[in-house]
Amino acid sequence: MKVVLQRVSSASVTIENKIVADIQKGVLVLIGIEDADSQEDIDWLVGKITKIRIFEDENQVMNLSVKDIDGDIIVVSQFTLHAATKKGNRPSYIKAAKPDVAIPLYENFVQQLELELELGKKIQTGVFGADMKVNLLNDGPVTIIIDSKNRE
Repeated sequence: MKVVLQRVSSASVTIENKIVADIQKGVLVLIGIEDADSQEDIDWLVGKITKIRIFEDENQVMNLSVKDIDGDIIVVSQFTLHAATKKGNRPSYIKAAKPDVAIPLYENFVQQLELELELGKKIQTGVFGADMKVNLLNDGPVTIIIDSKNRE
């Protein structure tokens, strides 16, 4: 699994001119799932996302997590994170999981995030496979890419 985390002041997802998700201060998570992904990838990424210290404390040091600040999260599926661009000019998405594999993993990922946050908040999401418009105000900007297969 690959995720792109963006620290946001606000973010929303619109589908067919209707806002389906809307948050204030928190994290926008773009997630790409491949066939080789499993529960182990979900567990590791959920721990990282909820504990990564990308929010500033009273001394303007990035020392707080989304959990620490009681922040919001939007999760948006994005198969294009697994684009292969080595050959030619048209990206290949052969590594991206097909919906029958990806949807259950995506739904489990969202559920695990909710459980890990323990804030009683619902994780907001886009709609898997839909044509979405994602609007965000990146704060910082802070953008971090994490790959569960390359745990650096």
